[in-house]
Amino acid sequence: MMLRALATVLLLGLAATAWAQEQAFTNRATDLKDRGAPEAATLKSLPENAEVKVLQRNGGWTRVDAGGQQGWVRVFHLRFPATAEAASSGGGLSSLSSALGFGKQRSQTTTIATTGIRGLSPEDLKNASPDTAALAKAHSYRADKPAAERFAREGKLADVKVDYQ
Repeated sequence: MMLRALATVLLLGLAATAWAQEQAFTNRATDLKDRGAPEAATLKSLPENAEVKVLQRNGGWTRVDAGGQQGWVRVFHLRFPATAEAASSGGGLSSLSSALGFGKQRSQTTTIATTGIRGLSPEDLKNASPDTAALAKAHSYRADKPAAERFAREGKLADVKVDYQ
């Protein structure tokens, strides 16, 4: 009994260590940077499907260990596989025997990829200021109804009716 408890504690400790460094793969060729910024120096290029260990996440960047070299990679250039297991239903007796440690539980494994994005912080919003030049430029692209109709006539565009469902 004591040996079983010790083995359980040991396995939980190993699982915590494995979870601390999440595995990921590059989903395209990408650069390993010395810091999390587009203008940062490139330490090396990583090929598509390169295995990395995630050490830290910070906004759109993730600090990774790529073959012993640490650096930063854009989070969108990474694929984070997670394994989900769904136990097969075998009835009450099957569940009871599995709970007691008898028999082998069959499972189906599925890979799920997820990526999280963090939004603006309250401080970012507080310190934001409008870009009046960009707003004026956006307004310069707008067209009124007569201008849009003239453009459609000159381009020989035709009305198309679309049924919404």
